[in-house]
Amino acid sequence: MASGKACLLGVLCSLIILSSFIGSTETASCCLRYRKRPVLCRRAVGYTIQTINTSCDIDAIIFHVRGSFVCADPSVSWTQRVKECLDQRRRNNAQILKEGTQSPTVSA
Repeated sequence: MASGKACLLGVLCSLIILSSFIGSTETASCCLRYRKRPVLCRRAVGYTIQTINTSCDIDAIIFHVRGSFVCADPSVSWTQRVKECLDQRRRNNAQILKEGTQSPTVSA
């Protein structure tokens, strides 16, 4: 009985250590080079902005496409167009949600 509890405790500790290690490696990853070919706005689902810091050597826009990430040069025109397209899509979706959650007014 005691050995079962010790084994369970060991497994739980291992899982906690492993999950914290995986989380730290995900945040440490960064773009090292840019993709030259443009990403289509309709394929992108979002983006994040990478700035130069201790672990990342270049500024980049990281486009989230289904199943992967694409690193783009923030100074290139196609990057700015796709970023603006995604921002506009986000604003449109926010407006639709806002309109959908407003309760209809009842006039007497």
